[in-house]
Amino acid sequence: MMSLCRSFASLALSLVLSLAIALACFLCAPVALAEDFNRAFLVGQDFSGRDLTDAEFTKANMRSADLSHTNLEGVRFFGTNLEAANLEGANLTNATLDSARLVEANLTNAILEGAFAFNAKFNRATIEGADFTNVLMREDMHDLLCEVAQGKNPVTGRETRETLECD
Repeated sequence: MMSLCRSFASLALSLVLSLAIALACFLCAPVALAEDFNRAFLVGQDFSGRDLTDAEFTKANMRSADLSHTNLEGVRFFGTNLEAANLEGANLTNATLDSARLVEANLTNAILEGAFAFNAKFNRATIEGADFTNVLMREDMHDLLCEVAQGKNPVTGRETRETLECD
């Protein structure tokens, strides 16, 4: 009987220690927090291939920055200078691009589905294969993009002209 009690106590102690270790690992696990780059000077910076989900770049200067193949879902680029930035293959799903400057930006094969791009400037941007499904933008920018729209997004399989709903 005493042996059975010791075995039970040993088992209970092992279980408690295992739970304590599991809880400690859970509490010490790194938590992914959105990064804050608001008003930062990031000219020419390399962010390629990173996961920047929900990051903040409001009014940052990112001229010529490399954001190629970067996960930018839900990112806020409000009033950001992205002139000549490389966004090739970037995922900008549900991003805020309101008042962003994307003049001469490379958006080849980028996914902008559900992005809010009202007042964004896309003059001379490269958009081959970009997916603009449900992107809210000004009519003049829409018309400008439809003039050069071509290609098919390799991830979504959608034609750029169709996603822009060009006539």
